[in-house]
Amino acid sequence: MKKMMKIICAFAASTVIALSSSIVACADDTGYTYNYDWWGDVQFSPDAYNVAGVFTTVELGLDKKLNMPAGLFIYERTVYICDTGNNRIVELERTDVDKFELRRIIENFKGGKGPNTLAGPTDIAVTEDGYMYICDKNNGRILKLDMDLNYVMEFTKPSDPNFDQSLSFLPHKLIVDDAGRVYCIATNVNKGLIKFEADGEFSGFIGATKVTYDWTDYIWKKIATKEQREQMESFVPTEYDSIYVDHDGFIYAVTSNVAEADLDAGTADPIRRLNLLGNDILVRNGPWYVIGDLYWGEGGGYDGPSRMTDITAFDNDVYVALDRTRGRLFFYDDQGRMLWTFGGNGNEDGYFKSPIALDHMGFDLVVLDTLDCSITLFTPTEFGSLVYKAIGEFQAGKYTEAGETWQEALKLNGNYDLAYIGIGRSLLRQERYHEAMEYFELKFDADNYSKAFKQYRKQWVEENILFIVLGLVLVLCVPLAIGKVKKIKHEIDIADIFRR
Repeated sequence: MKKMMKIICAFAASTVIALSSSIVACADDTGYTYNYDWWGDVQFSPDAYNVAGVFTTVELGLDKKLNMPAGLFIYERTVYICDTGNNRIVELERTDVDKFELRRIIENFKGGKGPNTLAGPTDIAVTEDGYMYICDKNNGRILKLDMDLNYVMEFTKPSDPNFDQSLSFLPHKLIVDDAGRVYCIATNVNKGLIKFEADGEFSGFIGATKVTYDWTDYIWKKIATKEQREQMESFVPTEYDSIYVDHDGFIYAVTSNVAEADLDAGTADPIRRLNLLGNDILVRNGPWYVIGDLYWGEGGGYDGPSRMTDITAFDNDVYVALDRTRGRLFFYDDQGRMLWTFGGNGNEDGYFKSPIALDHMGFDLVVLDTLDCSITLFTPTEFGSLVYKAIGEFQAGKYTEAGETWQEALKLNGNYDLAYIGIGRSLLRQERYHEAMEYFELKFDADNYSKAFKQYRKQWVEENILFIVLGLVLVLCVPLAIGKVKKIKHEIDIADIFRR
């Protein structure tokens, strides 16, 4: 209810912003990177990232232009692009801050029983033990190859009755965990992620999205005829668009198939973090829903809410979701608070025609554009680097240093709410509770303010316990003493009377 009231107030206060979907993506220096404050108003920010370069066919040294590329994966300094339309994978090496060199083009492999060529590869993953896994979509398989392109094994359509045998197996996205288990998204499969054990055995589905429906539709289905029910939409989970496994082994998953009404109500989860049981454990402690843009309208041919098409996560638990609607990148910390967002649709550097995938190299980001047939490399600015540094110092227990770093970030962006909250959290860890309360109060962080106040109250009581006890003694004993004195005086006065 609290969040809903804040959304209503913020919407009323931001009507001008909501009138155009492109107002927050203007090309001037003050309108590229932005965030939302506690009231839901757009706050423009110094850029958190710079465009280090946009790389197309010529810059990448390719013999022919990329054709509808669909997948991107980064392992250390190596970048893999799934050149889907050309039935190949392009392997690049980052040799400098803003330079990539072509290492090899993967079109076929050695060994195996089926075709030894790729057909519409859509995703790839490389593991630390030296294997690459490829979604060979049009061949209906997931290939496992060694780094010399020797066939090791393949994962094919499950024969298990839990998998609808009338469907073709069309793996679209995949990840591999530390144990060699493969999780994949397959076209037209909406039961969640398909899970294979390391030996290729199908072991079920995990992480199916919540089923949502309208009660009027539910009642109507109960009384409708069979023919009418067949024409109605089924109440089934939605498909995921992409997945990513983080350094802790948890799976980030995004789906673009969410209803606008559910986004408004906060009941949709376009971004999820799944544990091994498939349960969503994403922390959502921020003031706003983790849905991308809070407001959307029509403008420039783009309308509707953010539709997340890919996601990646840094080692500091900051995750980045890619919006295919307006080509924006949304950054969130481990508490679900938005750090910033930037990007947009256009032909300038830092904008996209149709972004499809992203991955990271350290804190640098690479975004694949399927229509522009290019990759864009982003590197953090001083402001972005300071924020990451502060987050890292706090996670490492260096609370004093984190507070100082947040102060430096605040000098670059005095309106940055997270800097105030970060300073407050650092002071809280240093047991400087009263000072922490002041910073939390500035940015209406009620939860952290309550934590600081609780500790401050406890600290104050401990520091003043002697005075509290003395005060209680005085309050209790002084009236007794006065009463006793009065009684004695009264007895003396009576004795004097009788003596007379």
